[in-house]
Amino acid sequence: MTEKEKTRIFRAFRNRNYRLFFTGQSISQIGTWMQGTGVSWVVYTMTHSEFMLGFTVFATLFPRFLFSLPGGIVADRYSRYKILLFTQIASMVQAVLLAIITLTNHYTVSELLALSAVLGIINAFDSPARQPMVHEMVNDPEDLPNALALNSSLVNFARIVGPALAGIVLQKFGAGICFLLNALSFIAVIISLLLMKLPAQKSPFPIKKKILSELSEGFEYLKHAPQISMVLLIVSLVSLLVIPYDTLLPVFAKVIFNGDSSTFGYIRSFTGLGALGGTFFLATLKPGADLKKVLMASTAIFGIGLIIFSHIGFFPLAMVFAAILGFGAMSQTTVCLTIIQVHTDAKMRGRVMSFLIMAMTGMLPLGSLLTGAISHKIGAPDTLLCQGVMALIIVAVFANFPRNHKIK
Repeated sequence: MTEKEKTRIFRAFRNRNYRLFFTGQSISQIGTWMQGTGVSWVVYTMTHSEFMLGFTVFATLFPRFLFSLPGGIVADRYSRYKILLFTQIASMVQAVLLAIITLTNHYTVSELLALSAVLGIINAFDSPARQPMVHEMVNDPEDLPNALALNSSLVNFARIVGPALAGIVLQKFGAGICFLLNALSFIAVIISLLLMKLPAQKSPFPIKKKILSELSEGFEYLKHAPQISMVLLIVSLVSLLVIPYDTLLPVFAKVIFNGDSSTFGYIRSFTGLGALGGTFFLATLKPGADLKKVLMASTAIFGIGLIIFSHIGFFPLAMVFAAILGFGAMSQTTVCLTIIQVHTDAKMRGRVMSFLIMAMTGMLPLGSLLTGAISHKIGAPDTLLCQGVMALIIVAVFANFPRNHKIK
């Protein structure tokens, strides 16, 4: 890699606030993936039910869907920095409670689901503030796409390390320690936020309208922004029909590959490894690249990876295609986020982000329930095969919509 390429990949690190944010989030995200892996594994080992796996995802995401619009309005009205600081502290408290009930061995599936729902509510206010706040961390607007790609890199690096660590910790120390480590990881992100020196911020935009008026204004804005509306529609369909493949990974680990919690961690880590590769690919894109073509290609790679992974019984080869589908899934999600962030007016970013979150978190829990129910009837491998085919159908439908329109 040349010095020029290295500079282009890490150009957002020129900004001190962004470096702090990246460092704190890198540690925290590892803990988050450890907790997510741990909750899924505990629920599956307690119930041995694919449907309950889907319901666990539903319990986490549906509250996020319900509160995402209020979360977007709050992000547009108040200091995003203060919102983010509050949500990180609240997430740490949730992780501590989860650790306590598991370490004392006094927990049920319903209690795990209830705490997952609490985290979903917290995240409904966290995400609409987190993503637009990246604008406040970079001084040069041209650094924004790179910053967003690097954000995805830290998430996907955590997807490699977090599940692998979770598999080891679950096997050797149990779920309680796994959840406790996540609680401790929030200390890093809270410290990084306190060290930031952001410019004095007034209320982001004047508070003159009622909530319903602001929501109506947001929908009206989308009517006149076809490139954003198209991306939101694609996100909705992929979130409903394709992304919930992740729900069935514990089944592949335990039943298809005859493994244990470590096997589950390895599968998630290899999807994260591919996702990390996708992140570096996006970070090297030159300014002016046609993001719509990248979006279609990424979705197609995601679908093809799912189709092949679904029916490979040889674990090492399956991990190759787990990485490929991870590459496609991450690239697809990050390109959607980049298009929306770059093309949305500053005063609408919180609300448009809430629409994006609503599109994902409204469809993902329904898709997870659907995936669990279908898998119960036809089995996990055929369910993933169908999801891969759906990804390719989505590409075919949207490849020429809107016609001859480049999204940069």
